[in-house]
Amino acid sequence: MWRTMPARFALLLLVGSSLAVACGASSSAPPEAQARPAASAPAGPLIERYGYEIVRSHPHDPAAFTQGLTIADGQLYEGTGLHGQSSLRRVDLITGAALQRIALDGRYFGEGVAVVGDRIVQLTYQTGVGFVYDRKTFAKQREFTYSGEGWGLTYDGQRLIMSDGSDTLRFWNPETMGEMGRLRVRDGDRAIERINEMEYVDGVIYANIWQEDRIARIDPKTGVVTAWIDMSNLLTATERSRGVDVLNGIAHDPKTGHFLITGKLWPWVFEVKFVKKS
Repeated sequence: MWRTMPARFALLLLVGSSLAVACGASSSAPPEAQARPAASAPAGPLIERYGYEIVRSHPHDPAAFTQGLTIADGQLYEGTGLHGQSSLRRVDLITGAALQRIALDGRYFGEGVAVVGDRIVQLTYQTGVGFVYDRKTFAKQREFTYSGEGWGLTYDGQRLIMSDGSDTLRFWNPETMGEMGRLRVRDGDRAIERINEMEYVDGVIYANIWQEDRIARIDPKTGVVTAWIDMSNLLTATERSRGVDVLNGIAHDPKTGHFLITGKLWPWVFEVKFVKKS
């Protein structure tokens, strides 16, 4: 078009365009809008960082493949795994000895445990079967089934909270074992998988992450990780070289406020206080 347009019309158009620019007439946003900085995205929740202080160390059965650990009324209960070695135990914290013990059938690989009133609930790994025991006698009261794998288990006073190795927690009715809901766990945008043994304390969940030397503190309402607790170097290099397995086992003692931390085949249960990092 410009090649055939008379020169005087081209000149008029050029002058008109220049005047429009000089007067601020433009199809783009006004200069003051262009200069205004974009609003920043709202900051996500602050994730706290903790370490630990060892209060004391207690002996632990080095043959116990710890899958669940919890305290109720001053009694320490432990669930152990491995085929042919799985058990439920009541343990003397001071000596590490099993005061009471029931062995699982060799078909089952024991997993997490939780105390619900006068009962103890225990999961198994890949068989989709759980057990309910009388807390006093360890007599088996019933069995129940569930889909997928069983890993960790804890109780919030109303619901059982179960992990299955994924980034999802399941909530169960403790009477019927019927599922009441699910919740995905996140650290920001990152899914937190391999959630293992857990302990519910004062409205939050403390969870081992399989193959990691740290504990996640999780908001059970949102699934958001609110803190990471670095538990590295609990064992010495020599103890690490003696065939121990991963960090696994969290129990909270309401009398002292301390946590009991151990691992699979570990020689110690560590009584610790979590210490916030600056």
